[in-house]
Amino acid sequence: MNTKPLRVSSCELGRGLFATCDYGPGELILRLSGPRFERDDPIHKTDAGANLLQTGKRTYILLGPPGVFANHSCDPNAGISHNRRLVALRSIVSGEEIRFDYSTTMDEEMWTMPCRCGAPGCRGVVEDFVRIPTKVQQRYLELGVVQGFIARKWRMRQEHAAGA
Repeated sequence: MNTKPLRVSSCELGRGLFATCDYGPGELILRLSGPRFERDDPIHKTDAGANLLQTGKRTYILLGPPGVFANHSCDPNAGISHNRRLVALRSIVSGEEIRFDYSTTMDEEMWTMPCRCGAPGCRGVVEDFVRIPTKVQQRYLELGVVQGFIARKWRMRQEHAAGA
């Protein structure tokens, strides 16, 4: 599943995913996988629903270990490219917790959570990509770490606004 070993350990948020070696920017950390679910599946109303990763407008995968332990950050060191590839956004050193911005995978108007990432500039809430600041959206789009279906929708909105 992943190219280098990872470690799940305790952290201030409970348990987190940690690097056991160094990663360079753009390097693959982990291929995320799990069973597929649709938007209207009852799993969304269960505790397990919190571990769903949105991969399409109406599709999700239920993350299992170790990917399920990657916590959120408003200032992440990793991101998801090509819908299921967790990659380093900057250099990550061995022992560092690996975190991505959950908002880059959310476009559903179904779920939010209070943010406890502790990063400078923390937004205070994890919510859909469309609700995060435009400057942050643009940075993530430039880095290629926004789910494809969300990036296409964002670009269509921008083109529509420019043509109006």
